Amino acid sequence: MTRFPSSLLACLALGLGLSAGPLLGQATDDYDYHRPTRDLIGRGMQAMMLCNGLFVSERSLDQVYSQELQYYRMPTLSPHTGGVEIDDEARTVRVGHGGNDPTPAMYAAEREGLGCVVLAPDPSPAAVDALPRLALPPSADRSDVPWPDGDLVPEAPLPTGIDGQNLEAAAEWAFDRETHGHPSQVTLSLLVVHEGRLILERYAPGVEVSTRTRTWSTAKSLAVTLIGMLVDRGELALDAPLGVEWLPTSEHEAPDPRDQITLRQVLQMSSGLDPVDNDGGCEIIGSCLSYWAGASSVEGALRRGLVRQPGSHWDYENYDTLLGVLAMKQAIGDPEAYLRFPHEALLRRIGMFDTVPGVDRFGDYVLSSQVYTNARDLARFGLLYLNRGVWNGERLLSEEWVDFVRTPAPSTAERGRFYGGQFWLVPDERDDVPPDSYSTAGNRGQYVVIVPSYDLVIVRRGLDWLPGVHSFDQWDLTREVLEAFPARPWGEKPGVGTTR
Repeated sequence: MTRFPSSLLACLALGLGLSAGPLLGQATDDYDYHRPTRDLIGRGMQAMMLCNGLFVSERSLDQVYSQELQYYRMPTLSPHTGGVEIDDEARTVRVGHGGNDPTPAMYAAEREGLGCVVLAPDPSPAAVDALPRLALPPSADRSDVPWPDGDLVPEAPLPTGIDGQNLEAAAEWAFDRETHGHPSQVTLSLLVVHEGRLILERYAPGVEVSTRTRTWSTAKSLAVTLIGMLVDRGELALDAPLGVEWLPTSEHEAPDPRDQITLRQVLQMSSGLDPVDNDGGCEIIGSCLSYWAGASSVEGALRRGLVRQPGSHWDYENYDTLLGVLAMKQAIGDPEAYLRFPHEALLRRIGMFDTVPGVDRFGDYVLSSQVYTNARDLARFGLLYLNRGVWNGERLLSEEWVDFVRTPAPSTAERGRFYGGQFWLVPDERDDVPPDSYSTAGNRGQYVVIVPSYDLVIVRRGLDWLPGVHSFDQWDLTREVLEAFPARPWGEKPGVGTTR
């Protein structure tokens, strides 16, 4: 009698839809096939955090290890134990031993006007010299220029009607997180701007007015602003297809179904493309490869397949933002003009001279996350929106675009209408803050909250290190700040209702 191996019998049984029974144990798919890539990204992450922390934020090595890197809660190499080399003159950081180490060394280098850029693993000696550069005219001293164009903020009593004790209580609420939140929530700065005037400004020890930290996804709101400027000019169309060349390319003449995706849909996080980041692929095929490992931010964005009808499903993906940024680059055309565009069109026009948007090593802006700035610059950004796109009497952004970013995406209609166009909205279930409020939001607690009905901008910067478990809530902060102000009528979300 012919005898078959038990493994073959198990396969036959499974193929026939039968139970393998005792022939086959319960299989589990728990092997980390991507561990080498994760190790690589861990080193690139540390290299970028050290590089930006030291050379862009100008924080000390101890501060970077105790706060910037606290978030990762991973074994980290250090200059003291070996495996980390910091070159202050060249403004570079290497993390990794090289040689027989199975994980390649990762490098990050600070480039003029662009912050730190991560290189490919184990780069050639010439790779740093080949990185993009951006030469900008030096900014003049603004210490004697009145706020908000400059940094001169004279001391003055609070405006009539504002409760100073309640305002200070809101600041204590924001900073004393052991009492009011969780110790992992670390507030670096809090600013409150009312009717254009800076009425509260507080910083944690070791943080100053000029201290830059990473915006994380608050950068997405900067991106949509720049894109909106091109839409206002007629150089991009909100409801036209993106017009990008999807990957992989094909010799077949059949149309690519992704060609139907519009700029509006990617800005509303409703592209219908494969949700690689939210499916746990950030460190395998997702955006983390470009953030920390030297991969192209554009190529990864173009390789996602279509899995849902565009516009039908909300999914928060870094690559959706980066597709919008790619459309912006294509509309501008010239690579040098593209690198100058954020500074010339927006940042320097509203006094955001301390803001540094970063690029990947291919010269593409990573405006889904990679921006370093300080609290005052973000307050200026919030004022641009509070003033409905006008700065010093000059319209920089149309009112139609301001309303677009704060109008609920149709794909959120059944989920609380909490997201617009690269801005977050007050969820429908909340009734303790004005529903016309809208906010940027970035990992580790980066918020710019705009409250039109109270003529108010609130900025909170953080280095929270357990944000996925204990998230600092910007709407709770808004509620606390509003306790200091006389009640006003609340406005509604655009396209939702009328002022009540």
